[in-house]
Amino acid sequence: MRVDIKGITFLFISGTASVDHKGKTVHKGDFKAQARRTFENITALLKSEGATWEDVVRTTCYLRDMKDYAEFNEVRTAFYKKMGLKTLPASTGVEARLCRDDLLVEIEAIAIMETPRKRERK
Repeated sequence: MRVDIKGITFLFISGTASVDHKGKTVHKGDFKAQARRTFENITALLKSEGATWEDVVRTTCYLRDMKDYAEFNEVRTAFYKKMGLKTLPASTGVEARLCRDDLLVEIEAIAIMETPRKRERK
């Protein structure tokens, strides 16, 4: 969801997981691969709205089992390093039953940025 208020854009990205372009689960049973794919999917959603991870201020990370938290933190840290983030988003980790039994991780994100100017027509 995109909300524009007085020159500021808020992006609310709902639970995103390791799914392909048809919505099918990918990397079944591989926690790290699912986590990486989830971050890639969020990256694509941000890009579609003209945002980057630099604009993300908060994530909520749902793990099917908190025993996977160390692996999750490893993937997230490597991803943020790859993105070159200077300031990391606030983050909450929650153990939760996810919408599909084959999903191991799901992430929500909130991004805030200046509203891009519309191109002038000639």
